[in-house]
Amino acid sequence: MTETDEKQYFVGTVKAIFFENPENLYKIFSIKVKKTNTDWDASDIVVTGSFGEISEEEEYRFEGELVDHPKYGQQFKAETYHHSRPSGRKELISFFSGEEFPGIGKKTAEKIVDKLGDNAIEKIIRDPNALDFLKLGEEKTNLVVEQISNNNEAEQTLFELSNFGFGNVLSARIYQQYGANTIDKINEDPYKLVLEVKGIGFKRADELARRLGIAEDDPRRIKGALIQIVDDLVNSSGDTFIPQEVMLKRAYSTLQSRNTKPDLDQKIVDCLKELVNDGSIIVEDKKVYEKTIFDAEWSIAQSLKMITDTYKGEEWSDKEYKTELAKVERDFKVKYDDSQENAIRQALSHSVFLLTGGPGTGKTTIINGIVAMYSKLNDATLDPESEDYAIALAAPTGRAAKHMGETTGLPAMTIHRLLGLTGTADDEYAEPTLDCKLLIIDEMSMVDTRLFKTLITAVQPGTQVILVGDKDQLPSVGPGQIFSDMIQSDVFATTILTEIHRMDEDSTIIQLAHDINRGIITDDVFQNRSDRSFFSTGSNNVPDAVSQIVSKSAERGFDIADVQILAPMYRGKAGIDNLNVTIQNVVNPMNEKRKEVSMGNVHYRINDKVVYLVNTPEDNVFNGEIGKIVGIDLAKTNTDHVDKIIIDFEGNQVTLDRKDWSNITLAYCTSIHKAQGSEFEMVILPLVNEESRMLRRNLLYTAITRSKKILIMVGNKSAFERAIQDQSSARNTTLKERLLEIFKVAAEPVVNEDSDSDEVEDQSEDDGQLTLDKVMSNAIDPMIGMSGVTPFDFMKDTNKTA
Repeated sequence: MTETDEKQYFVGTVKAIFFENPENLYKIFSIKVKKTNTDWDASDIVVTGSFGEISEEEEYRFEGELVDHPKYGQQFKAETYHHSRPSGRKELISFFSGEEFPGIGKKTAEKIVDKLGDNAIEKIIRDPNALDFLKLGEEKTNLVVEQISNNNEAEQTLFELSNFGFGNVLSARIYQQYGANTIDKINEDPYKLVLEVKGIGFKRADELARRLGIAEDDPRRIKGALIQIVDDLVNSSGDTFIPQEVMLKRAYSTLQSRNTKPDLDQKIVDCLKELVNDGSIIVEDKKVYEKTIFDAEWSIAQSLKMITDTYKGEEWSDKEYKTELAKVERDFKVKYDDSQENAIRQALSHSVFLLTGGPGTGKTTIINGIVAMYSKLNDATLDPESEDYAIALAAPTGRAAKHMGETTGLPAMTIHRLLGLTGTADDEYAEPTLDCKLLIIDEMSMVDTRLFKTLITAVQPGTQVILVGDKDQLPSVGPGQIFSDMIQSDVFATTILTEIHRMDEDSTIIQLAHDINRGIITDDVFQNRSDRSFFSTGSNNVPDAVSQIVSKSAERGFDIADVQILAPMYRGKAGIDNLNVTIQNVVNPMNEKRKEVSMGNVHYRINDKVVYLVNTPEDNVFNGEIGKIVGIDLAKTNTDHVDKIIIDFEGNQVTLDRKDWSNITLAYCTSIHKAQGSEFEMVILPLVNEESRMLRRNLLYTAITRSKKILIMVGNKSAFERAIQDQSSARNTTLKERLLEIFKVAAEPVVNEDSDSDEVEDQSEDDGQLTLDKVMSNAIDPMIGMSGVTPFDFMKDTNKTA
């Protein structure tokens, strides 16, 4: 090590990033050493530290100190870093005569270096007139100055953002949003990040604001909290609106932790009013909406009305219909019953048709009949290669789309792929169009408000839309309950299938699912049958029990790809995270010959079962798809110097660099939500009492209906009983009301059941309670008669007496 007051530094090119934590920016990577003022004599060194942005194959200068790691030996702990700039006459001449500066040749570059010396870049950044001596003309001079300044500006901004605690992804988003004004915008109002940059929440903005000296009762802080609360509650609950009282209470609770001012409650109301006035938040009938969700519900209703208004269907005679249906029955070797026959006819004669039913009720059979009959009655081709092919089939997930394609014999794809969506924040602004005459969407219960808005607004006039699903399954992960609301509105032609058609004599799983859906609890639920079993055990013993079941299934010829463990929660002994590690070590244990790479606490090995967590249309792989690791290419053995994982998604091989490993996780056990739209030969379902807040009938029903042949239930009997008894309450949504209003259908009156009369309850009577609606309409002074009392105190008292 050199004896000097100068900080130790390394200049080098990043070869491979071994680890990065997006939460605290910490990274570990190796660099190929180009220059150092230490006595390090190896060609590579491992660098550690927190970095806002680091890219492989880029050259940086790192300053810090050499340290001895107790396990990994000497490393360089970086405190600061920046892109390495060329130094020395030769490098600078090469830099200025490079591709970044067209029109600047080697001779001109030599003049720049001769005149400005080794600090030429810094001098140009400080003084744009430093190049005037060359007499290059305004255009060329501005080009050089702008290029150097832009590089420096982006680098400096990203560096400052990293000092604020933002990771590389968020830093890039922030810089993309604000550009050269990024730091000024943050200093002006850090809480705007909550509204304008996806992924930044109130807590992070609040900590940044505290460092910037923003007061605890500053309106910027209150507005930031309100926006975050609405977003959090909508996305965590699945509701499309929040009752105003709930939002006000949450806002007060959030803000008072760093605010002791007595008038906080009034400031909250004032700030909310401002947000409503500028359109950031919508308040209607004591309901608070995120603007995009509010607009989406109205847009969906309006688009559906357009579709029905522009449909010009032809009426077919009973004789013609019966003749063509008989041909379809012969082709598919089926016999439709009255309800199925009626469903097909309804679908063909309406612009929008809804088909719902549980497992085995014949939804797929009806879809086949609809497509075949549509082709015959409209003289439409079923050849996907033909230019006249006008049918589009889609589902929310890749597995559901694949199943749909296999059962119909026609091409089916994910909704994202059908619409050309990327699965990123840009989808919010997408405006695709669909060029088809018949659109069929399966697994509609999984489709949320945002996605359905994009889908239905893409439908062109004259298109027939058929939506298929099981209304009793779990609702979508995102806000809304589109399928259920459309059915309940009674606006559209709908068939609800109840009769079970597909059930082998030895199969009891489908009947069990239907019994559970009706809330039936008998001893039969826990009786072992030829295709299902129940093992009673506590949460601590679930991992051992599941391990034994998986081992026995392998002995009986079940491939792990056909066995799926489904659990409600990630944490705990019986949770998804622990079961994944447990089963990985049972079916794919580590040994000396097996390659293994790690991402945080997760280890990946060849033959591991993994699930994809995002949508990547360019690779034809989508959220929820399950694949198998078929290769691991280590950085030290490939020319890219990057660790890679190769995954086979049922014939589609995708290679992921380390930076993309956050897009996957182990899939021996997955959430029940992620399994929607999929079926497995064997399902192992652990439920324990510790998961009580998740135990709902629709969750259990959805899990059981994922099993094709074998179902094994493990856990507390009382947990299963609780799930059957606890029927999920409907989400807070207003799509049904929007549909009724747009389609001019009168809603049923609300009757006061406590009254002896049949009169409609008068809901307009003023109960004297201070509400946000009254404040918004200036109908009442919010502080009249309430000296020393807050609206939150009033709401607490009201709740006590309710």
